[in-house]
Amino acid sequence: MKLSRRDFIKASAATGGVALAGCVAAKPATNAMTEAKAQPKSPGKGEWVATTCQGCTSWCSAEALVQDGRVVKVRGNQNSKSAEGYLCPRGHLALGQMYDPDRIKVPMKRTNPKKGRNEDPKFVPISWDEALDTIADKMMALRKSKETNKFMLMRGRYTYTRDVIYDAMPKIFGTPNSISHSAICAEAEKFGSYFSQGFWDYRDYDLDNTKYVLMFGGDPIASNRQVPVAIRKWGKVLDQATVAVVDPRLSATASKAHEWLPVIPGEDGALAVAMANVILTEGLWSREFVGKFKDGKNRFISGKKVDGAAFAEVYTNGVVKWWNLELKDRTPEWAAPICGIPAEQIKRVAIGLAKAAPNCMVWMAPGASMQVRGGYAALAAHALNGLVGAIDTEGGVLEKMKAPYSHIPLRKEKFKPYIDEISAKGQKNKKIDQRGYKEFPALKKGKPGGGVVTNNAADGILNEDPYDIKVAIGYWNNLAFSCTGSERWEKALSKLPFFAHITTNAAEMSWFADIVLPAAFHMFERWAFLPSKAARHSYVSIEQPMVKPLWDVRIDETEVPYLLAEKLKAKGFPNMLDYFQKECKDPQTGKSPTNSMEFALYVTKLMTRNFWDPSKYKGGDKLAGWEDFRKKGLWQSDPYPFKKKWGKWKTKTHKFEFYSETLKASLHKHADKHKTTIDDILETAKYTAKGEQAFIPHYEPAYRHGDAAEYPFIFQEYRSRLNREGRSQNLPAYYEFKKVDPGDASWEDVIKINPKDAVKLGIKEGDKVRMTSPVASIEGNVTLFEGIRPGTVSKCYGQGHWAYGRVAALEFGKTPRGGSNNHLMPADYDRLSGSTARHGGVTRVKIVKL
Repeated sequence: MKLSRRDFIKASAATGGVALAGCVAAKPATNAMTEAKAQPKSPGKGEWVATTCQGCTSWCSAEALVQDGRVVKVRGNQNSKSAEGYLCPRGHLALGQMYDPDRIKVPMKRTNPKKGRNEDPKFVPISWDEALDTIADKMMALRKSKETNKFMLMRGRYTYTRDVIYDAMPKIFGTPNSISHSAICAEAEKFGSYFSQGFWDYRDYDLDNTKYVLMFGGDPIASNRQVPVAIRKWGKVLDQATVAVVDPRLSATASKAHEWLPVIPGEDGALAVAMANVILTEGLWSREFVGKFKDGKNRFISGKKVDGAAFAEVYTNGVVKWWNLELKDRTPEWAAPICGIPAEQIKRVAIGLAKAAPNCMVWMAPGASMQVRGGYAALAAHALNGLVGAIDTEGGVLEKMKAPYSHIPLRKEKFKPYIDEISAKGQKNKKIDQRGYKEFPALKKGKPGGGVVTNNAADGILNEDPYDIKVAIGYWNNLAFSCTGSERWEKALSKLPFFAHITTNAAEMSWFADIVLPAAFHMFERWAFLPSKAARHSYVSIEQPMVKPLWDVRIDETEVPYLLAEKLKAKGFPNMLDYFQKECKDPQTGKSPTNSMEFALYVTKLMTRNFWDPSKYKGGDKLAGWEDFRKKGLWQSDPYPFKKKWGKWKTKTHKFEFYSETLKASLHKHADKHKTTIDDILETAKYTAKGEQAFIPHYEPAYRHGDAAEYPFIFQEYRSRLNREGRSQNLPAYYEFKKVDPGDASWEDVIKINPKDAVKLGIKEGDKVRMTSPVASIEGNVTLFEGIRPGTVSKCYGQGHWAYGRVAALEFGKTPRGGSNNHLMPADYDRLSGSTARHGGVTRVKIVKL
């Protein structure tokens, strides 16, 4: 009989209980390893109200228990087919954020005209009427001078009612400058899946049926994305599959893996192409998906080219070209000194993955891709899925089912009556983040300049290139903390003549604002919805107000634009309010909104109508109407079907592209625009590829700031399972339970060093040190951690706030608690995608004992 590890532990605990039965009172045979079941109802009076957790971009459907007008508990949505009623710790921390005494309670205005980190804003409370009047006056001044393009909207975290503030408002007003935060969160990993299979999005994973998980730079049981799903299923995964984790740090997921591959940061690409070499030379590629040699012999022999005519491909394009241009020389022995993984382990993992195919997956995440040359690392890691036929297969890597939500009326014919000549002219200007410039191809979905380059907007503002920004609004963001090279944002925000910040908490970004507006808390105080996916189901989850707000807050994406539109109409620009009232009506009654909260509700109903209106039914869950949707909280698709997209990829060839004709066309288009060559574009973007190598997954040496002689250590950051994207750091619980992250400690912001390196430096546990990069220094206490590869220094992202609250800062507005990684790391990018480079050891550091 085969007994799994999990079953053995359960059985051992149960028999242990029997052995002790004569000594202690009998109790049910339950223990920490007993399968937990989601309870249908918790004790106590109250009502469970559906909502969505936005502690990361998993956007898990949730429920909140409301008792006597107060939210007291959260859990996963009991109807969820993905997370099956569970949330990770981030969801539970939302309660602390909701009732944080340091939340912004009323609108405020700056009374100190000087701006800077060392300048106290001297905020004073004002009314919403005065705040909105002030913002509207600034916007009207731009219309009067016909400079609407000099208005900027900076979006942070969001819901899908973003259509109002991020799309409709800027377009009707007349600016191209809707700048999202997406590129500081992801984008580079999407590059890998798009230029191979035409899918620009996060992938889904069939954990229930997988037999091998190869994780590149991810930590799914602790950090972004699908964390509750991974937590729920990981015990089963460990029983039925082999798990191998590529990460310089022994993460929570790595600590439970069968194989840990502590790669040198940024060298994931070398590891990936070496594994591809092994899979081909060992003859373990998928014949069904990739194809075979016509004579039945394996002609993939290291160091030797292959005749393309000898191979018959099926659902892929260019495997022989990839071999001849790159893989034939990328042996494990070549890769080992580059990536730091022994050749024997490279072979073992590659063979194990391929032998488990097609019920296997390569889970490629930001840790491997968000680096200066990360686009090709993402492409190389994801290409392994194609080699073993793990795309759209049982136990493999999936796209997603459609969740056919509606946009608010954004079609050209709907917008046209509301866009006047000034607005139309303003929209035609270049964007402040410089996307599409020669240096920044930002090839979202294959379109040059199609992606955002969030962090570079600071340089655009500072250099007034392509022009100066005069009025800006930011919401649900904190770019002065969350972007690398954060001091640039402090200077850029100081330079803005007028800036309004919509936020729940005072933040570093608020410090530079002229007006601060208090925002409703996303999970419990607003109308909105979010689409997401996990465990083969796409879903749409609601957010709804369930308690009376304690303070004078408004919903950032809907209420604030509506109230601002009322002010603009009173001052002579009616177009925006006319659009909101005429085009965004209640789909049930046909009524136009008469106030901001009605507008927020109607937009949510309008955009989700396809899910709850029986007459619009398009598949998935059948809901009886709006009230049914509001009560259940989510709509879910049918399960994702396997292999339906084989041969139907949204690529140039409609195949999975090892030789990417799709990338080739995109790079040609960008090069032609700038009247130059693709080689010149890649060199400008800090890549090394030449010629046809640009169109295949290939190895790019890690790009780092700092000379190795002066800065001998590679810096590597990671995310905590308690990070609500940097927003949970004003909660005492965050610091008390920080020790749940491997190697971390409660109430400290530790710097992790391998004990071997510590001996060389004469450093011991708890010593205070200064860590210095080429751009900045931070100080902290050392912890010796064998779970970090020698030559690498690691620290968690999240601490180092100096203006987020009384807990987050040692002294608000002056002294941070801990150190900010983004202060330490220079601003740099994967320019092909627009992504910020924050992983892959983007900077070197030196350590000095204090």
